[in-house]
Amino acid sequence: MRTIHFSDARSNLKAVMDQTIDDHDAVLITRRDAPNVVLMSEAQYESWKETMYLLQSPTNAERILRSIAQHRRGEAVERQLIDPDGE
Repeated sequence: MRTIHFSDARSNLKAVMDQTIDDHDAVLITRRDAPNVVLMSEAQYESWKETMYLLQSPTNAERILRSIAQHRRGEAVERQLIDPDGE
């Protein structure tokens, strides 16, 4: 995560936002007398929200982590998706 001071972020806001999107990484904006802020793209924010939603259930989190481990061990099976509207 890149760190930038508030005054630099303010002076170069468009460039900071563009780089945040291009790098697919958040930016920590530091402030002298106030809490810091993290800037991230909307796509990254939505991804984080979805991840948090999926992992909030311990049972679901366990299933997801088990599936990831199976895939990493080469135990995953690729299947064709079924189109319910297809013939």
